[in-house]
Amino acid sequence: MGSRTALVGGGATGIGHATARALALAGHRVVITGRRADVLDAAAATLREDTGADVTALVGDLSEPDLGSVPDADVLVLNAGGPPPGRILDVPDDAWRAAADLLLFGPLRLAGHALPRMAEQCFGRVVFVTSTAVRQPQPDLATSVVLRSAVHAAAKLLSLEHADRGVTVNCVAPGATDTERRREILARRAGDAEQRDLEAIPGGRAGRPEEIGAAVAFLASAAASYVNGTVLTVDGGRTETI
Repeated sequence: MGSRTALVGGGATGIGHATARALALAGHRVVITGRRADVLDAAAATLREDTGADVTALVGDLSEPDLGSVPDADVLVLNAGGPPPGRILDVPDDAWRAAADLLLFGPLRLAGHALPRMAEQCFGRVVFVTSTAVRQPQPDLATSVVLRSAVHAAAKLLSLEHADRGVTVNCVAPGATDTERRREILARRAGDAEQRDLEAIPGGRAGRPEEIGAAVAFLASAAASYVNGTVLTVDGGRTETI
């Protein structure tokens, strides 16, 4: 079979960009999505130059996906920037709704749109990018913790739908990763937040976005055909529970 098409949410920066690059290097045609056309176009150009792959940009909002404009994808990477930090009793109702659209309802609509075609062609990969905060909750990331927990449950249910047709659904849960999002969160915390964060990681460092991208690319590959309905944790060993 020829090259497959991968649709990557948030592909202009951070983990999404690193994932798009890993998939491009693996031989996929890649479509990166995001809200800002200028940033997306620049990112797509960089990826084409770096990888020599067919990379295009598609402006869209993951919280309100325009299913009519979404190309057919063999690999669907559902990745979005996290919602604003906040403790659970401090998050207003409208912020909960916005976060739910971004992290849960919008991605579910995209997955529901893609899965039937994947089943028809007897191949498909859906990967949700979540967070280890689901298993080891961080109090100031309440919306992310609560809603990504729901994403894990939803992904498990989706993984049962077409497993007999070569379609898998999994999650990749990054731990501390060197992205702008992590730097913003640490800046909001008091004192030596970064040092304390690193001390909790056995390797003594944050992950690199390309390390998360490599995990997603593995789950997207034919080699991962028997990995389904699971959460792959990529956190350097920080998460205490198994």
